[in-house]
Amino acid sequence: MVEEATTFSEPTARDVTLAVRRATFGKCPACGNGKLYRKYLKVADNCSACGEELHHHRADDAPPYFTILIAGHFIVAGVMMVEERFQPDYWIHLAIWLPLTMGLCLWMLPRVKGALVGLQWALRMHGFGGRDIHDPAEPTPEPIAPAQ
Repeated sequence: MVEEATTFSEPTARDVTLAVRRATFGKCPACGNGKLYRKYLKVADNCSACGEELHHHRADDAPPYFTILIAGHFIVAGVMMVEERFQPDYWIHLAIWLPLTMGLCLWMLPRVKGALVGLQWALRMHGFGGRDIHDPAEPTPEPIAPAQ
């Protein structure tokens, strides 16, 4: 029994900047038209516009870490400036910074997660490495004739 082998050429590079930008704004990293999320942080299984499979992502714990890292720099800088200039009581700090921190983190979290999903898609990580249905230049694999 002779099995038929298939050759694949090196996949074409995907535009990382474009994919990250699209996903940051909650759109499919492949086409930019379909929604990335079906709920607040629940990534859709497939793009509603192009059918790209999005369930491969492995964002897991990274988005909260990056969100806290980024938001923390803004909040701590604000706290330090307000304390230096006005020296308010601690309850005033809590009244200002606690809701501001929560709001900023809740606003940033889906954007950071989208950016990471877009990055994973563009770099073909975690199962996103299949044939690119959006690139007409990507060739269809051709079978190799069996050796006689």
